Amino acid sequence: MIKYFPLKGSVLTLGITAILAGACENKRPEGQNAASEDNKNAVADSTAASGSKLSSEPLVTDIYTADPSAHVFNNRIYIYPSHDVESTVPEDDLGSHFDMKDYHILSMDSVGGKVTDHGVGLDIKDIPWAGRQLWAPDAAFKNGKYYLYFPVKDKQDIFRMGVATSTSPTGPFKAEPKPIAGSFSIDPAVFRDDDGNHYMYFGGIWGGQLQRWKNGKYDANGSKTDLNKPEDPALTAKVVKLSSDMLSFAEPVKDVVILDNAGKPILGKDHDRRFFEASWMHKYNGKYYFSYSTGDTHTISYAIGNNPYGPFTYQGVVLKPVTGWTNHHSIVEHKGKWYIFYHDSKFSGGKTHLRSVKVAELKYNPDGTIQTIDPETL
Repeated sequence: MIKYFPLKGSVLTLGITAILAGACENKRPEGQNAASEDNKNAVADSTAASGSKLSSEPLVTDIYTADPSAHVFNNRIYIYPSHDVESTVPEDDLGSHFDMKDYHILSMDSVGGKVTDHGVGLDIKDIPWAGRQLWAPDAAFKNGKYYLYFPVKDKQDIFRMGVATSTSPTGPFKAEPKPIAGSFSIDPAVFRDDDGNHYMYFGGIWGGQLQRWKNGKYDANGSKTDLNKPEDPALTAKVVKLSSDMLSFAEPVKDVVILDNAGKPILGKDHDRRFFEASWMHKYNGKYYFSYSTGDTHTISYAIGNNPYGPFTYQGVVLKPVTGWTNHHSIVEHKGKWYIFYHDSKFSGGKTHLRSVKVAELKYNPDGTIQTIDPETL
C-alpha cells in the first residue's frame, strides 16, 4: 500500500535561481517550521551563483501554498492555491494531514515581478455546509463576476464541490449555501472554451474518494484504491459542462477517456500514464490539452484531444516528480509565453503537507508536443 510520504531518494539540494528576486523575502511561515537555516543558505547561494536563469524559487515564503490554479484576468496573473498548514492531524493513506482551512489569493503583473498576497479570500468557517479539509480550488470569470470552486468534505465527511462568488478576482468570496448538486470528489479545474462555454474537470483517487463513486452513489465502505482490477480501463477524471450561471452542472457527468497510441484506454496497471488527480485543461493551436498527476508515479502527464470532452491521446510527461509526494499544477499563457505553476516541499525540508508554489516556463515542440521539465534542473 502506497502512503503519502516523500519519494525515496528525494534530496534537499536546491538548484534554485531568481526569477522572483525582490518579490518576497524568505520569511518563516507564521506559526510553522519552515526550511532549515542550511537549506535557506543553499537557496541564497544558488540564487547568487545562477544569475537570471528561470527559477523554482517559491512565489511566497511567509505561508505555505500548494495546488496552484493560475488564470489571467485583466492581463494580470492570479493564482488560487491551497493554503497548507501544520494541522497536527496524524498522517494516513487518505491524506487526513492535509487539513487546510482557508484560501489565500496571489497575483503578479508578470512572471518575475512582485507577488502580492491578497490575504484570505474564503475561510472554511464561512461555508455553511463544510466539515473539514479545504483542498485544491480553481476560479473562473463570467459576466462581471468571479467564481471560486472548491472541494471540501461535508458534515458526513464526503467531498463535494462548492462555489463562491465575488466582484473581485481577489475576493472576498461568498459561498453558496449548498454544494453543487451532483458534485463529488476533488480538484476542480474550470476551462473556458472559445465559444464561451465553461467545463469543469475533476476527480482524485484514494483520499479524493473518486473510487467510492463507481456506481454513481457514494460507497463509504468502498476500496481505498481502485487497484484491484489492473487489467480494466483505469478509473479516470470526470468532465461536465457548467450552467450559464456557473453555479450548477448543465448535464450528467462524463468520463475523461485517455487512450494510448493504439486507441485503447489506459489500463489500471499502467501507473506511468493513468490518471490519479490534479486535472487541468488548456488549449494550444486549436487542440485540447488535458494534463493530470499520475499520483503514485508522481509525474504531470498530458494527453491531446479535438474537443473538450475528448477522448484524449496520451503524449508524455510535462513535469517530472518534485520533492514531496504530491504533484499538482496549472498551465497558462501570459504575454506570449506559456508557464506551468506547480509546488514542491523543498522549502519545508521535504514535509509532504507543507508545500510551496513555484513557476517555470513551458515550451512546445514544432509538432505541438510539450518539452518535459525536470524540476531538479531549474
